[in-house]
Amino acid sequence: MSKSKEVMLNDDIRASEVRCLGDDGTQYGVISRNKALSIAEGLGLDLVLIAPDAKPPVCKVMDYGKFKYQQVKKQKEAKKKQKTIEVKEIKLSVKIAQNDINYKIKHAREFLEEGKHVKFRVFLRGREMSNPDAGKAVLEKVWPMVEDLGTRDKPPIFEGRYVNMLVVPKK
Repeated sequence: MSKSKEVMLNDDIRASEVRCLGDDGTQYGVISRNKALSIAEGLGLDLVLIAPDAKPPVCKVMDYGKFKYQQVKKQKEAKKKQKTIEVKEIKLSVKIAQNDINYKIKHAREFLEEGKHVKFRVFLRGREMSNPDAGKAVLEKVWPMVEDLGTRDKPPIFEGRYVNMLVVPKK
């Protein structure tokens, strides 16, 4: 279970004495759990355990529903501001013709201008597996055509049946 799901409320709190804080910042001090519960009920709020490991545990009198709503709202806001990185993949082969390379580079340049990462992959078939340097040579031929728009995050690396190279757009 994550920490957000382990929040203890009202009668679930088992400590006999707690340090109690009010929603408005009032400090009730170290009081018994029953007294803290009666304060919370009197105000029509919940008693929430916020620091279970402290000695004595710290509880806060607050509207838990409102608190939870605000947390979800903050998480959604943070998610909106996150920037997702999109990786576009350009597949090449060892026996690719120059005009095909030029066509694929045109697309790669468009992706880099849009701020997307581009992963170049050379697929090695059959006997080409015995010579992965041929795939690296293709990627080394491609690199000068895009280096003005991007920086090489990974040099050509042999992985499985592919030789991969990742290019990231320049800032």
